Amino acid sequence: MRLPLEDDEPPDRNRAAEQRALIGLSLVAGVGPQRLRALLAAFDAPSDAFRASRSALTKVEGIGEQTAEAILTFGDRAAVEEEMERAEELGATLVSPWDERFPDRLREIYDPPAYLWMRGTLPPTDAPMVTVVGTRRCTDYGRAQAHHLSAELVRRGFTVVSGLAYGIDAAAHKGALDAGGRTIAVLGSGVGRIYPQKHTGLATRIANNGAVLSEYGLDAEPDAPNFPERNRILSGLSLGTLVVESYAEGGALITARLALEQNREVFALPGGITKDSSRGTNRLIQRGHAKLVMEVDDLLEELPEITVETPEEVDAETVSGGPDPNDLSGDAKVLYEALSESPVHVDALCEETGLDPSAALPTLLKLEFRGLVRQLAGKQFRRS
Repeated sequence: MRLPLEDDEPPDRNRAAEQRALIGLSLVAGVGPQRLRALLAAFDAPSDAFRASRSALTKVEGIGEQTAEAILTFGDRAAVEEEMERAEELGATLVSPWDERFPDRLREIYDPPAYLWMRGTLPPTDAPMVTVVGTRRCTDYGRAQAHHLSAELVRRGFTVVSGLAYGIDAAAHKGALDAGGRTIAVLGSGVGRIYPQKHTGLATRIANNGAVLSEYGLDAEPDAPNFPERNRILSGLSLGTLVVESYAEGGALITARLALEQNREVFALPGGITKDSSRGTNRLIQRGHAKLVMEVDDLLEELPEITVETPEEVDAETVSGGPDPNDLSGDAKVLYEALSESPVHVDALCEETGLDPSAALPTLLKLEFRGLVRQLAGKQFRRS
């Protein structure tokens, strides 16, 4: 499906009226994201769909007599106003196909979203992005690598895209944020119905340092079919997709397949051959569907060269003459004080400090990014 470009907008169209018509179409009973995309492909503007004849509507793929009748009789202006008031309450804006903010790379895919509700701010349309995804049931290894690689990507000027799920997705978002970079979350629910609910705080951080996006209604429930459907947006936004950890089946593999169909790069992190959590990523590499990644430079070799935008956090430390361990608090301070110049394994460190490895590893990686800690082979750590 081809979405209209900014230049395609007829000069006599009222953009605000067309946005209301677009919201109205999305609220019509029986018109979900797929049928909405079909209607936009068939008519020049959303308002034209409301003015179309019954015969013209039923010629649109997926629009039967019942849905055509619902479009022709829709007149719930109050519902449209309620949706707009709800958007204002959430601080959400509608990014329509006629909006210059609509991501250029997303226009190029076969089935782009008809619109996006957004909390936050999208980077410029030509800003380089990499999608980082993986299983919800990740290992400490996968979580730490997702955090580390995402942090390295934003340090190289990329925006990290992921899906806000438990496990690898959350680690990817946090890695980007902890390194002072930008990240984008694409939801399988509405932007007013954060799922999982425990990631509401993380979603707020993301909106403040990037964007939270959805093609579903503002308070849409996280229905199961939404998640594989939204994966085409995850891959479509980016130059490439990195699968950090995946079982033999899962949503991350769907995202990788979609990225290949969209002619985007696919990368995968290898794992132990006896680990079920790495079976999917290892197969991607074995079948030649993904490039093996051991460090961030392995991704950059396949992606266009870009100008590095160093996060403010890194600049601040450079100006101040280097990292200061006196600024540490909480788990970071506990771990740093337990370390010395002699390497110690993370398990021994956790036993000494009483911290769980799932909390200690990401914190140690943050300390490594700040130049306070050095990681050696075999999960050994020491002070820099």
